[in-house]
Amino acid sequence: MKALTTTALALVLALPAAAPATASAEPARTLLRPAQVFDGTDPAPHPGWQVLIEGDRIAAVGPNLAVPAGTATVDLPGQTLMPGMIEGHGHLFLHPYNETPWDDQVLHEPLALRTIRAAKAAETTLRAGFTTERDLGTEGAGYADVGLRKAIDNGITKGPRLLVATRAIVAQGAYGPKGFEPGVVVPQGAEEASGVEGIVRAVRNQIAAGADVVKLYADYHYRPGEPSLPTFSQAEMDAAVAAAHDAGRTVAVHAVTAEGIRRAIAAGVDTIEHGDEGTPAVFKAMAAKRIAYCPTLAASEAIARYRGWTDPEHPPAGVAESRAAFRTAMAAGVPICMGGDVGVFAHGDNASEMRAMAAAGMPPAQVLIAATSGNAQAFHLTDRGAVKAGLLADLIAVEGDPTRDLSALASIKLVMKGGAVVR
Repeated sequence: MKALTTTALALVLALPAAAPATASAEPARTLLRPAQVFDGTDPAPHPGWQVLIEGDRIAAVGPNLAVPAGTATVDLPGQTLMPGMIEGHGHLFLHPYNETPWDDQVLHEPLALRTIRAAKAAETTLRAGFTTERDLGTEGAGYADVGLRKAIDNGITKGPRLLVATRAIVAQGAYGPKGFEPGVVVPQGAEEASGVEGIVRAVRNQIAAGADVVKLYADYHYRPGEPSLPTFSQAEMDAAVAAAHDAGRTVAVHAVTAEGIRRAIAAGVDTIEHGDEGTPAVFKAMAAKRIAYCPTLAASEAIARYRGWTDPEHPPAGVAESRAAFRTAMAAGVPICMGGDVGVFAHGDNASEMRAMAAAGMPPAQVLIAATSGNAQAFHLTDRGAVKAGLLADLIAVEGDPTRDLSALASIKLVMKGGAVVR
C-alpha cells in the first residue's frame, strides 16, 4: 500500500511539470490590428487588414481573420504595418567621415573599438526599422562582420539579419589607404587580387571565412585626384562571378564608370553599386538581365555636405551626376535596390536614401517596394520582404501613411523581428 501511495503521489506531482511542457510546444500567437497594411508589393495599402503571427512567422493576413483562442492582440490605431525594411548597401564598421576620415578609421582605430561600434550601429539600425542589412565590406576590419553576424544570430547583441561581404576584393594597387613610401606594406581596406587564379582564390577565401555575398570593385582611382578607371579585366571578372555563383553566393559590384558597369553586366553579376557614369545603353543592358542597381544617393549627398555644400537648389557636380544616373536607370526599367552606403553617414538614418530617391523622382510607394520586396528579390531572400503568410514576421509599424509621405518613417512605433518585439 505504501509503495502504491508513493507511486500515485509521484504521478500527481509529475502532472504540473508535464502540462507546461506541452503548452510550450504551441507557438506564441499575436494578432496585429493596424489602420492599414502596406504588404511590400502592392503600392496601395490595405485598410482594415490584420496580421496573425505564430512563432517567428506570419500565419495569416487579411481582414476579419479567424483568431485562435489565447491569441494576444495588439492594436495599432492610426498606424501602417509593413515589412521590416532591408538596407541594401551598408558598412557597419564605418562611421561618418566628418567624424573620422576613412583612412584614419582603417589605419588607426583598434579592431575592438570598430567591432563594438559596429554592434551599437547594428542595434541602432534595427531600431530604425531595418530588420535585414547587406553589409558590403568591413573596410579594413577583416572578417569581423562574420563574428558580428553570429553574435546577432545567437542573441548576444541586437541587430538586423546580416548578409556580409567580409573584406571585398580589389585589383592590386587600386584601393587604399595610400600615401606612404613605395614598397611599404600598408593595411588595405579590402583584399587585393590579381589575375584569374588570384581573384578566384580571393573569392573562395572570403566564402570560406563566412561571406554571404562577394563584393568586387570593377573600377577605382589608382591615385588621388585621378578619375575612376576599370580595374579587373573581363576574364578576371567572369572568373570571380562564376566562382561565387558556383558557391551559391550573390555578387555585388562597385562600378562607377560605364566600362566597369559593362564588364560587370557581361559577367552576370547580381547588383551594381553607385553607377554614377552609367549611360542609357548600359542601363538598358542591366534591365535586360534584371541586374539591380543601388544608386547610393545619400552617400554622394553626405560627402558633398562634408565638403561644404549647403544649397539644396544647386547641387555640386557629383550629386547631380548621381541623380541623373538614377533617373536614367529608372527610365530604362532597371530593378532598383534601396541602399545608401550607410556608414558614410550615420547608422539609423538609413531612410535618408529613401528620401533622396523620392526627391529624385521615384514615387514614395515604389521607394518602399524597393526597400522591402525589391531588395529581397535582388538578394535572393525568399523568406522576407513582404507581409505574406509563411514569411518571417519581420514587421514594423509607423505613424501615418508612408506610401504617401516617407517622413512617416521617422515615427516608428513598433519593430518586430522573427515575431519578437524589439522596439
